[in-house]
Amino acid sequence: MSAERPSLPPVRLNSEAELARDALAAPLFVRAVRLARWAGPDTRVGAGGELVEAQLPAAAEHLGLPADDDGAAYASEAWRLAVDTGLLDVTDPEEEDAEGTVSAGENLGLLTGGSPQDVLSIWLDGLDAVHADATAPVLDDFTDLVGEDGSIDFDALDWDPEAEAEFLDGVLGNLYLLTLADNGAGEGPVPLPALAASMIVPDDMGEPTDDILEQVSEAMMRLDDQFRLLEPIGIVEYRPVDEALMVEEGEAPVDAVGGDEDDVTRYGMVKLTPLGLYGVRARMLEAGVDAPAVGDLAGKGADALLDGIAHYPESAARAEVKLWLAGYADGAVSAAAELLAAARGTDEGGPLRRLHCQQALALAGPEAEPAVRAVLGDRELGGLARVWLAERGAADVPAPPEDMIFWLAIDTIAAHLDADGELDELQGLIEGLSAQHSGFFDEVWRVDHPATAEVLEAMGRLHSDKKAAKDARKAAFKARSRAGG
Repeated sequence: MSAERPSLPPVRLNSEAELARDALAAPLFVRAVRLARWAGPDTRVGAGGELVEAQLPAAAEHLGLPADDDGAAYASEAWRLAVDTGLLDVTDPEEEDAEGTVSAGENLGLLTGGSPQDVLSIWLDGLDAVHADATAPVLDDFTDLVGEDGSIDFDALDWDPEAEAEFLDGVLGNLYLLTLADNGAGEGPVPLPALAASMIVPDDMGEPTDDILEQVSEAMMRLDDQFRLLEPIGIVEYRPVDEALMVEEGEAPVDAVGGDEDDVTRYGMVKLTPLGLYGVRARMLEAGVDAPAVGDLAGKGADALLDGIAHYPESAARAEVKLWLAGYADGAVSAAAELLAAARGTDEGGPLRRLHCQQALALAGPEAEPAVRAVLGDRELGGLARVWLAERGAADVPAPPEDMIFWLAIDTIAAHLDADGELDELQGLIEGLSAQHSGFFDEVWRVDHPATAEVLEAMGRLHSDKKAAKDARKAAFKARSRAGG
């Protein structure tokens, strides 16, 4: 493998301006901002920064929420987010059992006077806070945890905060991967049972056991609660589990995992929003995961571009190249010259770099012709330069010497082998190139290319014509002997 493959495919994110608008429109964020602007000198908060109970009805009314327990809970949730994201600054009381004071936080002004990056940074703080709430323990009766001396028995919770956070992040990571699957074709909602099963059921398991099904069922119900909490911050679109399907309180039927129910949507459906893709990727990057995005390579050198897109899907690679070319200030000729220079090299990654260089030059336009003609005599680049010129119907293109034809054939097949493309496409390329020259295998083994023997061995495996395959294997043996290996 010539270039280290990223652990995840590249994501196409909306612009920061679009994402910032989505963040400002997230229902929980909207409520937090409204409360931050509503709060004043007379607003009373407790020692932990929470809005005192007596203030909750007024806060709920300001938000247009009903004056009941649900309205108070929503108002309290929004208040906590405003404090956690710096939209409000809370001053702790000087005396025990006293009340604190609150004032507008610096971040509140950034929502209107700052940049999209400022807004997204504040929203990410909010996502972290909601994520922490979603992975907090579920307490049926808090009094059971309080000892006679007033201390809290956290061990009785049977709760591992790191494991809980890791599980939810794993679920969000799987949802991220499913969203990017098949080059973005997986952007539809994902059934909750399938998402839970992706974390529980071993890959090599055939029919899940009853114990595994029970674990998946329990995970579904926990995820149902968590996605209900995550949806208002704008990270997902979520259709909750139909409560009519509950066998007992807090329990889902195991049929959900086996797919016996015709309408799987009743078991919950979840989809990452564009803002959710941004948020999950930000969390993964912070955790050290290689999660590339289209546009990451704009402004970097051509060497970084060609190496970076080495294993991108074709459409993502094209989008990345277009952004790179659009940001190149010195014009098409200089851009083409830099791409061609970066494509040189006899290392393992060279063939794939040259393939992507040729594809990038196709997007550079006819203005790149002077740079392309300048490498016609270069053994490594002269072949792709002639292909580029011929595709544009250019005049006065010199015929390539025979050794350049063979070298280009080896280089092209080596690139496609490294790209891990479709087998049928690779087989067609192999058979097409070998058929273009009579006595191909009698000559090609002499090509002084690092991948000659490897390519010929692959041709011997993949060529559908038995005689040609045998000739390829013989040629591979000669190439190995010639190279001393």
